[in-house]
Amino acid sequence: MHTAQFNQLTTWFDAYVQPFLETDAEGVKNIQLKIEHTGKVCEAMAQLASGEKLSENQTLIASAVALLHDVGRFPQYQRWRTFRDSESDNHARLAIDVIRQEKLLDKFDPAERLLIEEAIRFHNLLEVPAQFQSASRLYINLIRDADKIDIWRVFTELLAQAPEERASAATLGLPDIPDEVTAACVAALSGGRIVQLDSARTLNDFKLLLISWVYDLSCSTSGRILLERGYIPALAESLPKRDDVTAAVAQAQSALMVLSA
Repeated sequence: MHTAQFNQLTTWFDAYVQPFLETDAEGVKNIQLKIEHTGKVCEAMAQLASGEKLSENQTLIASAVALLHDVGRFPQYQRWRTFRDSESDNHARLAIDVIRQEKLLDKFDPAERLLIEEAIRFHNLLEVPAQFQSASRLYINLIRDADKIDIWRVFTELLAQAPEERASAATLGLPDIPDEVTAACVAALSGGRIVQLDSARTLNDFKLLLISWVYDLSCSTSGRILLERGYIPALAESLPKRDDVTAAVAQAQSALMVLSA
């Protein structure tokens, strides 16, 4: 992959997102959230590429994955006014649709095109399919980590805002009930498992889900970034002060320290 090819993708992205901003004020807030997210995921990917010592070509491929991973979010929100896949469509599949409709990768090396598309297609799965043990696995792991790093940023910043200032689609319609957590979510985090979205009933549950992503990180560089930015303590700060919740969060933080060592 050549630098010029990546630059063309960047130019395309900047033009592609503009029409989606021609909407009401709430829609603009949600679309801008995803534009900013894409830029921040690209920044996180650059840090991961450096920390994991990727080659120049690997870095360009990883950067293309980061730039395009969420392009499906824009038609998703335009059509359904939500970022919740269960209430609309799989945004990773929508991203592949956009890439192919726009013929973005048609002139790329076929092997590199496959790497980019596979990483995007599987970036949002609960678990990566076991068959990916090839080069595809590298880019799938990288985008899953880079995506999480910025989603943690988005939600720590969002939770610091007054509820009426938040981008409405970002909280997935979950009610903010300060003292409530769902037992199944606490149990999953305590067991070192990923909290599943369909078990989340409140915004606190979603915080537990975000914290549980620690158990899905692949790169030691990701662990170090997360520790440096303090996202886990920031998310945990507004959780109910209960022994089971505190212990589950502490366990996740310990696992993060092991990963980053």
